[in-house]
Amino acid sequence: MTEVLTQAAAQEAEPNPLLEGLRLTRMPAPCAVVIFGASGDLTQRKLIPALYALAAEGALPPGVTIVGAARTPMSDEQFRAAMRSAIEEHSRVPLREDVWEGFATGLFYAHFDLQPDDGLDLLKSRLDESDRTRGTAGNRIFYFSVPPTGVLPLADKLLHAGLCQQGPDNFRRVVIEKPFGRDLESALELNRSLHEDFSEDQIYRIDHYLGKESVQNLLVFRFANGIFEPLWNRQYIDHVQITVAESLGVENRGEYYEEAGALRDIVQNHIMQLMAILGMEPPSNFKAETVRDEKVKLLRAVRPIHPDDALSHTVRGQYAAGWVEGDHVPGYREEPGVKPTSLRETFVAMKLDIDNWRWAGTPFYLRTGKRLPKRATEIVIQFRRVPHSPFGGHVATPMGVLPPDAIDPNLLVLRIQPDEGITLRFIAKVPGQAMRIRSVNMDFLYGSSFLKESPDAYERLLLDCMLGDATLFARADEVEQAWRICTAILDGWRAHPPDQDSFPNYEAGAWGPEEARAFIQRDGREWHRP
Repeated sequence: MTEVLTQAAAQEAEPNPLLEGLRLTRMPAPCAVVIFGASGDLTQRKLIPALYALAAEGALPPGVTIVGAARTPMSDEQFRAAMRSAIEEHSRVPLREDVWEGFATGLFYAHFDLQPDDGLDLLKSRLDESDRTRGTAGNRIFYFSVPPTGVLPLADKLLHAGLCQQGPDNFRRVVIEKPFGRDLESALELNRSLHEDFSEDQIYRIDHYLGKESVQNLLVFRFANGIFEPLWNRQYIDHVQITVAESLGVENRGEYYEEAGALRDIVQNHIMQLMAILGMEPPSNFKAETVRDEKVKLLRAVRPIHPDDALSHTVRGQYAAGWVEGDHVPGYREEPGVKPTSLRETFVAMKLDIDNWRWAGTPFYLRTGKRLPKRATEIVIQFRRVPHSPFGGHVATPMGVLPPDAIDPNLLVLRIQPDEGITLRFIAKVPGQAMRIRSVNMDFLYGSSFLKESPDAYERLLLDCMLGDATLFARADEVEQAWRICTAILDGWRAHPPDQDSFPNYEAGAWGPEEARAFIQRDGREWHRP
């Protein structure tokens, strides 16, 4: 064992030619990344800092060109100054002058307008120039950091400008942010319309949750560890919980949230992606299409909730004023841009059943909410209790000794954020002469185990897009299946709206409405508190 640890330390300290070779295979071809909506918040907080971090780590090839495109007139120098400030404020990698100097030479700006026929001419000339002077060879990535209503007009404009067609020696890709539609019908129409301008292999539907290290580790944890795979089924797992809790309110997104709500904002994308990864069958390999095929199979197996059953399978909530992390915060109806009589949900809990051989009879409980006590995303796998316990009267708690059926079940907790890691809860004997038992935890923490800062989700996803690796991006049928599940619930809610007096139904700082606790207690279960 000592020899193995010594070798591992040596590999960490000295470059490994094999590993270096693997890294080189991840080097993308030179390309031009066009960010539409470059004057917006996402560009400054996430996209440019992520691209700078990739440059600082040597992950980008020479000649990579970044063109900011927006309707606001701006010079290259002004754009570079704004992006430098964004990196200084938001990048996880501190700004270094030597890195910035090389990065800034590839930063350009192009004003565009969708109205006139020649509204993309300046952008086209910039891209042609980058091909001549920076060797981008016609490779393009178009990042749509624009409102949902602007996606199709922009895609059509790119088509008519001759910027969508890719050849045998270059690529043209488009990255589209969520929300991708607002129900099944609109998602189907959006996919159909986009396919008139781009082929499916050119479209990268981005969900930043899939770029998180801890989410990617779900794949490794499931399919690289033989100890858990035999237990990963209905015979040993009692139920699964997925929680995405946010301590923040809607902040300045009140108008957007009035249109979206928690189901569209979090469940349809983030939570459905987590459920698909957690529950899918083992892929035969880790090629993009193979992995995405298995995710789609899982989503197709989710039993649809009939609109008439939506109220019995879901709980809606809306936060009132309260206290979160020591601060008094307003209620949802008091937020800017929110109607004073709004019935929009800020909390959702639901129960889904999966009709396949692996999961039949094992329910998945999902919940998300704003203004909950803390920010936390976690997956809890609760295993079935032992069929018979010989330890009657030996369960130790601060309240004394409890009967054998009070033994805590084994839990596997996968923490996605903020304290990324894994906890396994099992039963152990309390030291002493008496036979007393209680629950203990075995913990794995990313930070202390690897002593290395995890890259931002956008760093991984942007690099994958440059490489043409679509594994962590949603495919058209994947999005449609997620909307199939959520649209039935939306239809049921629309047919059975809550009473005006029933909202708000939980104080900020609580774990959602009391109905959510009663909802899971009906099945003899309890929500796990992060």
